[in-house]
Amino acid sequence: LFEMEDTGISLDKQRLYELEKEFANSVQMAERIAYEAIGNKEINLSSPKQLQKVLFEDLKMQPTKKTKNGNYTTNAEALKDLYIQTGHEFLGAVIEHRNSIKLLQIVKGIIKQDFGDNKVHTSFLQTTAATGRLSSANPNLQNIPARTTDGSKIREVFVKSDGYEGLMTADYSQIEMRIMAHLCGDETLINAFKRGDDLHKVAASIVYGVPVEDVTSLQRSHIKAVTYGLVYGLSPYGLSRQLSISVGHAHKLMDKYFQQFGRVREFLNEQVEIATKRGYTQTIFGRKRYMADLDSSNYNRREAARRAALNAPIQGSAADIIKVAMIK
Repeated sequence: LFEMEDTGISLDKQRLYELEKEFANSVQMAERIAYEAIGNKEINLSSPKQLQKVLFEDLKMQPTKKTKNGNYTTNAEALKDLYIQTGHEFLGAVIEHRNSIKLLQIVKGIIKQDFGDNKVHTSFLQTTAATGRLSSANPNLQNIPARTTDGSKIREVFVKSDGYEGLMTADYSQIEMRIMAHLCGDETLINAFKRGDDLHKVAASIVYGVPVEDVTSLQRSHIKAVTYGLVYGLSPYGLSRQLSISVGHAHKLMDKYFQQFGRVREFLNEQVEIATKRGYTQTIFGRKRYMADLDSSNYNRREAARRAALNAPIQGSAADIIKVAMIK
């Protein structure tokens, strides 16, 4: 890891400065549109207090959930919901403003960490993520969006150094799903992997009761979300938000999934039981993660620990395997 840090990653500095300018312009444009949408009134769009006044007093929008201190929340999720309900131009501009500020901060962070050799030398941290995964700091190279156009623009500034062929990326195909199939011993999942099938298509075909070739892309993406959601301890509510479907529909989807893959449910429940008894979870390699909140009297803390106990053996084993592979 030190050798990787020391070598560093080369930057296309010209492109970086162009992006800094582009995102700064996007921030200003979003501000202008937001102000115009409320009668050319200038407010601090990053101030929850001022946002609440505009949204719930001036624009008379349906109030969001209350926070601990009694104010209405203006977090990203709440604003997105409000925007879906109202389609108001002011909200669209506020969301765009937040996105642009985030992108601008990422770019500025990369520029700040170049100490004159046109490279960044990130630090890889081994003890920050509880799952055992590596994390990255100064700059954080893991918070650059992967699936957006703007995220791709930022990723393009990382270029090969002189004297090298290119940049290499290495990954495992569906590693967490493979580990889950291995640990829970579900024959259907194991056989699908052995045959080299599209796992999510096979699962969707079984859950929806249709031939594999008739599975639609929507059905496949729903089942994929369920499968990964289970590994991350996702609730029906969380799944409903992710797929933009009702909580009832999400509940039915999960129930249908478990009817077909019963061993998965048993395995996940066993993980929570074992962790509650021992006070820790364990990866395939025997690395432990202690869970103090599994018997907490606070419901939210207990549920968070329960979700962590579901995924820790799977995510943690994936992290271990990848580290072993890097060393080898």
